[in-house]
Amino acid sequence: MRVIVVTGMSGSGKSTAVRALEDEGFYCIDNLPVRLFKRFVDLIGKSGESFKGIVLVADIRGREFLKGYKSAFQKISNAGHIIEILFFDAVDEILMRRFSETRRRHPADESRSVSECIRIEREHLSGLRQMATRVIDTSEFNVHQLKDFILRVARGEESGNPLVIEVQSFGFRYGIPLESSMVMDVRFLPNPFFVPELKSASGLDDAVREYVLDNVVTAQFLDHFFPLLDMLLPAHRQEGKSYFTISIGCTGGRHRSVAIAEATGMHLQTLWPSVRIIHRDIEKGNQ
Repeated sequence: MRVIVVTGMSGSGKSTAVRALEDEGFYCIDNLPVRLFKRFVDLIGKSGESFKGIVLVADIRGREFLKGYKSAFQKISNAGHIIEILFFDAVDEILMRRFSETRRRHPADESRSVSECIRIEREHLSGLRQMATRVIDTSEFNVHQLKDFILRVARGEESGNPLVIEVQSFGFRYGIPLESSMVMDVRFLPNPFFVPELKSASGLDDAVREYVLDNVVTAQFLDHFFPLLDMLLPAHRQEGKSYFTISIGCTGGRHRSVAIAEATGMHLQTLWPSVRIIHRDIEKGNQ
């Protein structure tokens, strides 16, 4: 039986990972007492149910877990099960921001600040982190990227280090996407918003796409932009990066950025197997 232990820092994306694994066909259980780990694995293994494996979620919430995980893992391994320990982490600034956004109470909260709780949690989990089969830093992942990454790990597709590329359009008036690896500002291109018959359309419509792309300035820009990407992306893959997010922005995120993101995605899809195109603000940009 394949047993995956999901653990790590609070706010690092464990819940998102578990939901993805559950959808993939794993039996997932959260915060089970550590003394029941092996018994539970044995019961599921003998149940006759068809699962791809078991996911045990355990972290600082279980004080008993922190004292007994080494023995529990050894017993599971000795019983012939394949055990993997996925330790989820993120830089402190990201963890603090996530707690600020959700207003959740940190599980290590003992009337201390969030930053102090994170420090304490790191100390308690340091030994577990060293034991981990894989440490997954989610600092630069959005929810969709993390889910895709976990599914690739679960399916064994991550060993070859394929680079997953996300091309997204956005509007500067709504903020720059925090997960961006690269931000390209295309507000210098002619704006269809000021053409009455094009204002209500988007960069997905032929008329807007032709207005943006059939322009000398756009052609000159793409002649430089595409070769830049063709040079950068292999270098980032060589450095071990798993995701690269190209954020292309215009004022409202509906016309120019959408057309350029589509053209960029089409160019990259001829060279890379995993390219995803999204338009974050396409509906907002017509308001």
